[in-house]
Amino acid sequence: MPKPPIDIARAVQKIREFFVSHHRPPTFEEVRALFDYRSKASAHFLVNQLIEKNFLQKDFKGRILWDKLAGVKLLGAIQAGVPTAEEETHTDTLNLDEFLVRDHEHTFLLKVSGDSMIDAGIHEGDFVLIERGKEPRNLDIIVAEVDGEWTLKYYEKEGSRVRLLPANKKYSPIIPQTELKTGGVLVAVIRKYK
Repeated sequence: MPKPPIDIARAVQKIREFFVSHHRPPTFEEVRALFDYRSKASAHFLVNQLIEKNFLQKDFKGRILWDKLAGVKLLGAIQAGVPTAEEETHTDTLNLDEFLVRDHEHTFLLKVSGDSMIDAGIHEGDFVLIERGKEPRNLDIIVAEVDGEWTLKYYEKEGSRVRLLPANKKYSPIIPQTELKTGGVLVAVIRKYK
């Protein structure tokens, strides 16, 4: 039996929409119905393709599991100042992937090494989410190749003059001598505490 052609992006989007609306992963029968397949074998084939590409997982009984970035419960707001008596209320499910990434094709992660951006809240071992193709604005944090070496710094442009500024007084601004290539603009900083 020929296998159905797979549009991975469309398949991932449809399954994520199911996750969001039902707050659980679909069964194989629901995958079959979701994609108008005639048999569950086609649904199994699709799910296995998504598992191979690391979008889904199965448990030891072969059931579909929540995909890794499908969503986290959003329970409301929290005061970072004076404590309040606000109770925990489930308001929505926040998909971290959708929240942080606008353009999957042009977004990537880098692990930070060094302390030159520590005063911007970017520490060694953090991960930075970078979007390629965005034109940097003044004082955006960017990934740049300067005279053959890569760095993460604030972008500062005055007229035709460009400088890359650290966020640590121990370091000096970088002024490109021959070449500056922008690799992308910082979208988010990700830090795991434990």
